Amino acid sequence: MHIGILTGGGDCPGLNAVIRAVTLALIERCGATVTGIERGFLGLLDGRCRPLDAASVRSLIAEGGTILGTHNRADPFHYFGAGGTDCSGHALDFLGRQNIDALVVIGGDGTMTIAERFARLGVPVVGVPKTIDNDLMLNERSFGFDSAVTVVSEALGRLQTTARSHGRLMIVETMGRYAGWIALEGGLAGGADAILIPEQSYELERLAAFARQRAHEQGFALLCVAEGAKALGGEWVIQRQLDNSPDPLRLGGIGQRLMGDLEGQLGSEVEIRCTLLGHLQRGGSPTAFDRVLATRFGVAAAGLVMRGQFGRMVALQGDRCVDVGLGEVAGQNRCVPQDHERLQVARELGVFLG
Repeated sequence: MHIGILTGGGDCPGLNAVIRAVTLALIERCGATVTGIERGFLGLLDGRCRPLDAASVRSLIAEGGTILGTHNRADPFHYFGAGGTDCSGHALDFLGRQNIDALVVIGGDGTMTIAERFARLGVPVVGVPKTIDNDLMLNERSFGFDSAVTVVSEALGRLQTTARSHGRLMIVETMGRYAGWIALEGGLAGGADAILIPEQSYELERLAAFARQRAHEQGFALLCVAEGAKALGGEWVIQRQLDNSPDPLRLGGIGQRLMGDLEGQLGSEVEIRCTLLGHLQRGGSPTAFDRVLATRFGVAAAGLVMRGQFGRMVALQGDRCVDVGLGEVAGQNRCVPQDHERLQVARELGVFLG
């Protein structure tokens, strides 16, 4: 049995732990040959791959990023390198030349959408969910999410001390375009006074009044905002647009816009500063939770391969690793429900949510 592994979309802590677990489980349990496809789906088009053996992956569990590299624009069905044409046939030819029997694909919504299309073409595919946004359908927790939340909570903790020292309102902008899981959990863990998420638009006047009151009461205020948050009746803050990308909009700058808007409301009453965490949330070593979850996902994916259960994605539901159909998760985002328990907790603590 010859198995290929690739990592698609954005990087995050825990990817190497999955590569390690899939490779070791397949080698130990059935003596499989394992090949790593480099730069995600781009490797299928460029013919870039490398052998993976036990010795090359055993020490990867704590290493951030992905040793295989990744690419967040290389969709073989709309390949940017060929003017957006369908080059999936080249990918199928490569798999055939390499005698690869099945493919383990690690990635988020876009990656799973591509994987599902390959599955419909007859490629034996198993998916592993990866997204720091934690927004894949039918999967309650993705590896990388806990690591990103830890970065946000630690940043808020550090900013609180300087905010208190200067009597400032500190704004922290996190990732999260469609779903506010990072801002919500990071804000709760970091003691934010206000948390703004894409699922719940905010009213600027109410936010300004809240910030004024909270800064007066405790001498400072902390605001945690997801990049996809919008004012009531407003639009996303778009940083740039990549026309040759499957997901062309790049958000960023809501924190700076909020700073300007709040300065207009508060004048000189409260000094405001903004911090954009950006790719710090993707970097570094995974937390212990993410290392264990990534390992569990990898072993579960190897099990699906060995049982011949393809067109499936492993997922965490409750505390159990299960598997769901790729078609059930492709093209959807798992957003924060308005009645979610964590939102209720935040409200009970007096956190401003919009």
